[in-house]
Amino acid sequence: MLSACMTGGAATIPADVKDVFVLSDRLRLYGFNNLTKTLSFNIYDVCYAKSHREQQDYLKYIDEQYNSDRLTKILCDVTDMIGAHVLNISKQDYDPQGASVTVLISERHIPEGAIDESCNMSGIKTDLAGHLDKSHLTVHTYPEFHPDNAITTFRVDIDVSTCGEITPLKSLDYLIGSFDSDIITIDYRVRGFTRDEEGKKLFIDHDITSIQNYIARETLEKYDAIDINVYQANIFHTKMMIKDIVLQNYLFNTDTYELAPKRRLEINDLLRKEMIEIFSGMNIF
Repeated sequence: MLSACMTGGAATIPADVKDVFVLSDRLRLYGFNNLTKTLSFNIYDVCYAKSHREQQDYLKYIDEQYNSDRLTKILCDVTDMIGAHVLNISKQDYDPQGASVTVLISERHIPEGAIDESCNMSGIKTDLAGHLDKSHLTVHTYPEFHPDNAITTFRVDIDVSTCGEITPLKSLDYLIGSFDSDIITIDYRVRGFTRDEEGKKLFIDHDITSIQNYIARETLEKYDAIDINVYQANIFHTKMMIKDIVLQNYLFNTDTYELAPKRRLEINDLLRKEMIEIFSGMNIF
């Protein structure tokens, strides 16, 4: 499973994102680049399931679709995209639902003999652990449903923390495309400092004005997006909500044409209200 996920094809980075993402090759440092770059990526997938049985079936379906093996593949693809190397992987499926995966990575390839023998990359067969020497990726899933209005929600939290020259920003389009992303919340922060050869502190090593700069234009056109940034602290925050609801994409085990026009409008309204509250982070309706 591990070798397959490491060699599997990662998504192509759109040209406009590549053009934005430029680390300064002319930056000459004193010692190691110890800036820490952390990306927190959070998505919600909203669905309508009209009965308690269908809600339970939806949770089961989501659990099967996003089990720990598939999530591991996604994290391995992200690792490959940012130019890092897997050292160790931990994964777990939960009862009644949900899954978690942790991947530890290195910026450069680590010879097999230099890897701790307790890590599963050392050749010991295990389904439990994974490590990176400088960085880590984690994913957790949270399926749930509304007890009163037939709305179900699937949440995924992904955190990518790197140090050195590698950065997680160029994996955003792949992550958005890997899930049915109705609501997206992204946080990016650069912490610590490194020094140039003259000893001057550098608190960031690449240009950024918005997380949206690292998302392809065709992706952004599908969402309403807002930024809340604290430039002085190198903290960036973006929230996105899908613009258009194609009702059939949100119905579980139900065809749109089985519903009366009035009921379609009611369900559309329920879905939009749920999205607005999640996007706003407060109870509104």
